[in-house]
Amino acid sequence: MSGVIDTNLLLYAVNGDAPEHDKAFAFLAEAGRSGAGWCLTEGIVYEFLRVSTHPRVFGKPLTSAQALSFLRPFLESPRFSMLVAGPRHWATLGQVLAEERRASGNLFFDLRTVVLMREHGLRRIYTADTDFLRFRSVEVVNPVEGATG
Repeated sequence: MSGVIDTNLLLYAVNGDAPEHDKAFAFLAEAGRSGAGWCLTEGIVYEFLRVSTHPRVFGKPLTSAQALSFLRPFLESPRFSMLVAGPRHWATLGQVLAEERRASGNLFFDLRTVVLMREHGLRRIYTADTDFLRFRSVEVVNPVEGATG
């Protein structure tokens, strides 16, 4: 099963204190071993870097070098792709906005991921973020559901 891996799964996997750590780490390890095509976006990468290094947000912040080192196996793997905006990005954004008329504020971070997914013909996102459930064109899979630590 291929799809986009969202920021929260990366954060849970790198944070050994998170109740979701074991499930997220196992999910990412399996993703790395599988032959499926997995995707990240530049926004997801930068959000991971921002949160994982921020002392007020992340309990035990990483250095920027540690955070990038954690991502390196994904970024360098032939099984992973980086979704980037293409020539139809703005038209696709218009389509998604027409479907999701109440988009505002912080939802635009998730909306950008949805637009990139649609541009690249992807429907599935692996995430614990329930905001993605509001997008009808997206299949949300939560690999850490029920995690208790």
